Formats: sequence, structure tokens, C-alpha cells
Amino acid sequence: MNLGWKRPFKLEREAKAVVGLDIGLSSIKAISLQRQDEGYAATACGIAEIPTNGANGNNHRKRLANIVRTIKECLDMSGAKSSLAVCGVSGPEVAVRDFAFPSIPSEEVEGAVQLEASQVCPFNTEDSTVDYQLISNDRDDIRGILVAATNALIKSKVYLTKEASLNCALVDVDGLALLNCFREIETPVPDQATAILNVGGSYTNLAIVSDNGWPFVRDMISVGDDIVRKMAAEKGLPVTTIRQILSGVSEMDQSEYDQSLERASKKLVADIIETLRYYDTQKKAEPLEKMFVCGDFALADGFIEILNRQLPVETVLWNPFDKIRCDTGRNCKGLLQKNILEKSGPAMAVAAGLAMRSI
Repeated sequence: MNLGWKRPFKLEREAKAVVGLDIGLSSIKAISLQRQDEGYAATACGIAEIPTNGANGNNHRKRLANIVRTIKECLDMSGAKSSLAVCGVSGPEVAVRDFAFPSIPSEEVEGAVQLEASQVCPFNTEDSTVDYQLISNDRDDIRGILVAATNALIKSKVYLTKEASLNCALVDVDGLALLNCFREIETPVPDQATAILNVGGSYTNLAIVSDNGWPFVRDMISVGDDIVRKMAAEKGLPVTTIRQILSGVSEMDQSEYDQSLERASKKLVADIIETLRYYDTQKKAEPLEKMFVCGDFALADGFIEILNRQLPVETVLWNPFDKIRCDTGRNCKGLLQKNILEKSGPAMAVAAGLAMRSI
């Protein structure tokens, strides 16, 4: 099975309807989009939390069963009609890297990419899938982007979708899905790079796009769930209580927890700054002026303000559904879906990027 993706990141009109399926550790997001002359419209969407009861410790089978059941619940909630799913992968078993070779015959490019992947990927590429896309340029050398993911990770996504009665038609990379979504609905500033930060429960994805067409994608292991657990330990409260406080549904005064949130976010902030510094060292880098933040934890009260104070770039909350309307005249289930996209839209960014893929 190949990792599918399109170069920076212009998508063709969809030949078949698909469901963008974002399978995380704590929740499932599903969305279907239709491309129209004026942009995209959401025709189905859903989000569901994965229960953890009975799935702790080594009970892997119970955990998988919970995920499959939650995927089915999410799809039923969404009203999605297609059986074709596009899933995403991220984390330490995924790598996105650029490459440049001296001019070589076209039949030798694939072998050169495989060799490059074996040297730059932090895992064994012999049991991985490697895909690549050449990028045209005015020079005589050969340049492009390679994507690699372990076969075990890909197979896990395929297994989960199959158990949920779906066909995993394509596997994308979460960071590239974010860039696809951004480039499709936003207008980049000329001669500047733009960063999209997705803070989820499994991984944090940082994707940067610029006019030169080179995507920069890195995944970090510091995530929102870590922050919640640190706050819970510091305050001596259950994790569920901290989540309620950060989501604004608790009667407790959230301002009393602002400093705890800032302390618990230090590791993630440090990882982001280190990654931005590395980006700045790249010769191809364009100046980075703004970061758009999405993902589950982006909605935590006070989190965006912490990032805006501590990061070297302007940081704003990004809801792609400010520019993707909910088409209630079709399959979108009215007020439920509108409420999801208005309140939880930032958490649906990866799923939206996956749903924009062409099959």
C-alpha cells in the first residue's frame, strides 16, 4: 500500500466521495467534504470520544475494540455515506524529508530515494513504505519530498477501518493533510512562511509551508494529554476534572489554574521553539511570521495566550470551518453538525485535510 499525497498541495477535483477519518488515541473525527466553485462544503461530520474503561494496561484487544466501536458511532453520528476512508499517520514511525540529487536517469530516481530514506529516517525503512514526489525547478538537479511510514503503522490503520466496515482507500500524513487544508482555504502571505500547529492527544504536528513549495513537517511527542496529566498531578485532581476546567464547563474558577497550565505546557513550548530554530537554520527557509493553532488542545482556555506570549511568532487559533460551510441541504445533520464545526472545528483540521484528498 502506498502513502498518497499531492505536491504542494494542489488537489484535483474528487472523483469519488471519501470520509476523512482522523483516528487518535482519545477521539475519532470523521468528515466528508464536497468541493464547489466557491470552495468546500461539509456534507457530513462527527466527533466521538474513545472510552478507556476496561482498556488500560496490557488489554490491547479491548482497546482496539473500543476504537472500532467509536469509529462506527462517529460515522453514524456524522451521516457519512461513503465507505471509502482516507486515514492519516504521524509520530516517530513517520518521516517527511526533502531531497536533492545530482542529475540522474529517471529510472534511477526511485532507488536513490529509497537509499536517501534509509539514511534520514529514524526507523528501519526495510519494513516501511516509502513514497516520493518530485518538485520541478530551474536547476539541473533533481529535487523532491519523500514520505516514509512503517508498515506496522499503516496496517494498524487499515485494520481499524476494515473492522469498522470501511475501505481504507488511501493513507496520508497528518502534517501534509494540515498543509493541504490550509493551502486550499487560506491565502498565504507572499515571501513568508506560515506554520500550522496541531496539538492533539497522540502527537503534536508542526507543519510549515512557504512560497518555495517545500513543506516542512515534524511531529513532537509532547501533547495535550501530557499537559492535562501534569496539571492533575500538581493539583491533586482527577484528569476528568482538569479537562472540564480547561474546556470551560466546570463551575470552578479557571483563572486559578492559569499558572498550572503554563507550567505544564513548558515542555511542549520548548519543543516547538527548538523545532522553529531548526527550521530557521535551513537555507531554503523563508521568514516565519504567524502560527495557526488547531487540534483538540487548542480549545483549552488560556492555551493560545500562553503560546502567543512565549513563542517567537504571532499565534492564533485556527478553525478551518470559518471558511468551510456546513451544507445542511445535503447530508449534514443540521444543528448537530453546525455545532460541532463551530465549537470543535479546530479539532477537525486534520480530518478536513484528509477529506480533501482525491481518490
